[in-house]
Amino acid sequence: MIPSHLNVYLVLRKTTANCMSMAWYCSGSTNAELVENLFRTGLVKNERVKNAMLGVDRAHYAPSRPYSDSPQPIGHGATISAPHMHGHACEYLINFLKPGSRVLDIGSGSGYLTHVFANLVTGPSASDISDGHVIGVDHIQELVDLSHRNMCKSDQGRTLLDSGKVEFITADGRLGWKAGAPYDAIHVGAAADKLHPVLIEQLRAPGRLFIPVDTESDGNPLAFGFGGGQYIWVVDKKEDGSVHKEKVFQVSYVPLTGPPKK
Repeated sequence: MIPSHLNVYLVLRKTTANCMSMAWYCSGSTNAELVENLFRTGLVKNERVKNAMLGVDRAHYAPSRPYSDSPQPIGHGATISAPHMHGHACEYLINFLKPGSRVLDIGSGSGYLTHVFANLVTGPSASDISDGHVIGVDHIQELVDLSHRNMCKSDQGRTLLDSGKVEFITADGRLGWKAGAPYDAIHVGAAADKLHPVLIEQLRAPGRLFIPVDTESDGNPLAFGFGGGQYIWVVDKKEDGSVHKEKVFQVSYVPLTGPPKK
C-alpha cells in the first residue's frame, strides 16, 4: 500500500508535469487566444479569472513571447510567471477577490498580476470610493517604475493608477505593507525562506495568503516525505482569528529577497 503522503506527492508531481507538457498547447498568437486555450484545457477554470485575464494584455507586461504559457525574464533577476500560474493564484484566492476587497501583491514585478487582481476587485467607475484597492510591492525601484510604465500602456491601467485603486510601493515585501492592512488577500510572487508571521498578521479575518515557500530553507527537510523544494502554501485566517495552513503543490519561483545591499 502506498502511504497517503506519497499519493499526495505523486498527484502533485503529475499535475505539475501536465501543466508543463500543455504549455506549448496553451500558448497563443494573441492574448485572447492564450487565455481561451488555458480555459479550454482546464488550467484556468473560473469564469471571473478568465475574464480578468482577458482584460489585461500580457504584451504590455512581458517583453518577449508574451502569449507563451511560460515564465519570461523581466530584468534584475526577476521573471513574470507563466500565465497558468497566475491563473492558479487567482483561483486559490478568488473567494477573497470580490468587489471592494483589499489586496497586497508582494513581488509585483512587471505589474501584470496586480492589474488582474484589480480587475477582480474593482468596478468600471473610478469615483466609487467603496471599490477595491490593490497594492503592489517590490524592493527593486526599477521594477516598481517598470510596473507603472506597463500599466500606463492601457487606458484602463492609467485609470486604475490615477484613481488610486492600484498603487506600487518600493519596500521589503517580506514585511508586507502595514499601512494598507488588513488585506482580504495577500499574494506572494517569489519563494520565501519561511512563512513570515507578519504577513499572516496583516490578513483580515477572514482572509487568505498564497505564498511559495522553500522547504529547504524553512528547516523542514521532509516535504511530503521527500527532499525539499518549493511549495505553495495557502494560509487562511478564519473569522475567529484562528489560522489554517495547507501545502498544496510544488513550484519553482525566484527567491523572495530583501532590498539590494548598497
